[in-house]
This record gives sequence, structure tokens and C-alpha cells, in this order.
Amino acid sequence: MSKGINPASARRAVARKLAMQALYRWQINAAPWQDVVNEFATDEDMRKADRGYFNQMVTDICTHSEALDGALATWMDRKPAELDPVERAVLWVGAHELRSAPDVPYRVVINEAVGLAKRFGATDSHKFVNAVLDTAARELRPHEH
Repeated sequence: MSKGINPASARRAVARKLAMQALYRWQINAAPWQDVVNEFATDEDMRKADRGYFNQMVTDICTHSEALDGALATWMDRKPAELDPVERAVLWVGAHELRSAPDVPYRVVINEAVGLAKRFGATDSHKFVNAVLDTAARELRPHEH
């Protein structure tokens, strides 16, 4: 048996990337979140994504963004509204998974978020994302530390 990436994990990774992009889009160009979900349904990468995971993540984050921002504010030294939209979207995805996806190990959540920040964020944003989500994981998943 090869040690490749699990196909379900790969589909979730694409769903995370698309969710982060959709959440970025939602912040930059305000629209009902349902429109954003529908817009991304036709994205070229959606065929490689776990569509259900994407839909649930974007729906949950958009409908509970204020609560997520409130939680994020306790784990960092600035207000979520002051963050770069990419960082905020990545942190929303990571914080949401830490809260709502106990089947995903916290190290995977953090690693995926750091990867998104490295790929799409500012030069050192991945360090910030790592620190915030590590703090969040210690609070939300103390049993895994």
C-alpha cells in the first residue's frame, strides 16, 4: 500500500481552498452568501472538491461569521475586521474546522490553513495563522494537545 494522500483528504483540501476563495470574495464584494456558493459551484476545481464539505463550510461560516470573529478576537491581538481578507478567510476556515469537524485532527486543520496562507496570503501571514490557530486548538481541543 502506498503512502499517498487519501482521496477524501485531497477532495477536502480542494474544498478548503475554494471555501477560502469564496469567503474572500464574500468579504470583498458583498453579496448574499448563497450567491457566492452558487458562483463557486461552477469553478473548474469544484469537480475535484468535496462539494458537500465546501457547501457546509461556507454556509456555516457565513451565517456565523460574527461568532467566529468573536472567538478569533480572543486568540489574537487585533480585531478580525482589521485583518487582510485572505488571512481572515483562512482563519475562518481553520477556526470553523477546529469547532465543527472533530474528525479532522487539529494538526491537519492548522497545516491546511498554513498552506493556504503561504499560497494566497502576504509573505509572513502563515506564521500569524499558525499562531492564532494553535492558540485556538489549545482552547477548543485540549484533549489533542
